[in-house]
Amino acid sequence: MSSPLAIATVTAVLRDLLNNGLIDHNIVGALGSNVTVSAVPPDTIPLGGTSSTTQLNLFLHQVTPNPAWRNANLPSRDSRGGRISNAPLALDLHYLLTAYGAEELHSEILLGYAMYLMHERPVIDRKAIRTAVSGNTVDASILPVAYQALSAADLADQVELIKITPVSMSTEEMSKLWSGMQAHYRPSAAYSISVVLIEAGKPARSALPVLTRGPRDGVTGREAGITATAGLIPPYPGLSSVEPPGNQLAAVQGDSITLRGHHLDGTNLEARFEHPLLEDPITVPIGANVNSDQVSVTLPDDAPAHSGWPPGNWSLALRVQRPGETELRTTNSMPMMLASTLDLVTSSASRDGGTGVVTIELEFTPEVRSSQDVRLMAGGHEALPVDLSSQTSTLDFAYPELNAGSQWVRLRVDGVDSLLVNRAKTPPEFNATQNMVIPA
Repeated sequence: MSSPLAIATVTAVLRDLLNNGLIDHNIVGALGSNVTVSAVPPDTIPLGGTSSTTQLNLFLHQVTPNPAWRNANLPSRDSRGGRISNAPLALDLHYLLTAYGAEELHSEILLGYAMYLMHERPVIDRKAIRTAVSGNTVDASILPVAYQALSAADLADQVELIKITPVSMSTEEMSKLWSGMQAHYRPSAAYSISVVLIEAGKPARSALPVLTRGPRDGVTGREAGITATAGLIPPYPGLSSVEPPGNQLAAVQGDSITLRGHHLDGTNLEARFEHPLLEDPITVPIGANVNSDQVSVTLPDDAPAHSGWPPGNWSLALRVQRPGETELRTTNSMPMMLASTLDLVTSSASRDGGTGVVTIELEFTPEVRSSQDVRLMAGGHEALPVDLSSQTSTLDFAYPELNAGSQWVRLRVDGVDSLLVNRAKTPPEFNATQNMVIPA
């Protein structure tokens, strides 16, 4: 695959192709004047008077995704965003070939020879690319330090060859293009160059190859093949639901949550919790389980858990060693919401005598991160933290208008509310511990 310098390399190769072709056909002798082959925007070329030149210009006016390659090697990221392949950036380059003549008929002669040269080289071979870029296509001094070591010559080594195809542009399309460039029209021909494949050189993860399709028979050595089961339930461990206690929508630290599914019995059982803000999953050992349909896991509720488990949206999976097997199997992941626990005994509320602004200093667990979306609802009003610049379990919230008296409060972190409603009761009722007295 090519480096990000491939686009500049294609332009240089085409310019070299035209320049060498004009020299081989002795165009300078036929026209009686020097001929310049350039690759600059048309509006920068001088026209009229003594500044007019006999010139052939190659202008890259559009870059589009290649439809055949754009969906190759997908997906390129796993569920956690890790790179599993380097999907190529496949591009088609669209050029405008324009001829400028200082004398009568010079532009027509130039354009004819240029189109002939492009017609005779519909595919640019790898040798021509290496020859064109051997003189340093792009000045490395203009590039960032990290890119100065890149070579444009790897365009010759990409799997696809560079193909030149003439394109027909209508009068309206050509008019819009020249109007957009704010340049005077000159005889031109359009070409499409396909395909340039730009690929990152970063390390990726890939799965190991398949050695056998099922266990081998000890006598015949034949593979067992694919195992079919008479039912819709897969023969491997899987989760179907994550249920916090008390019919609650979210769990809090210290809760024992129930995981339901199938084939969950075995040994060395452990729960793996993943959060978008944590690089590595948190593992909670469970041990052995004899129930194949469900298992319970208790969320830790200590000082390390208060600082290491951010509230919000989590994903949960189980790893288990099934009876009769030696390897650990991992189930599918299921979502789990972890709510904050408010400590209104140590929290406080005060009102400014002059402005009437109420400030609530809230204590809660677990700690929130500075990048999380945190809001406190009190008495029907919502407030953002006064300052959330670091990980903390104490935040201040200011309310310009908040009535005095008892008010229900709930803390929302990344869309997950603290447990204001007690759903274990029928009918549900508010949690009395989530009521705060606002001073007058």
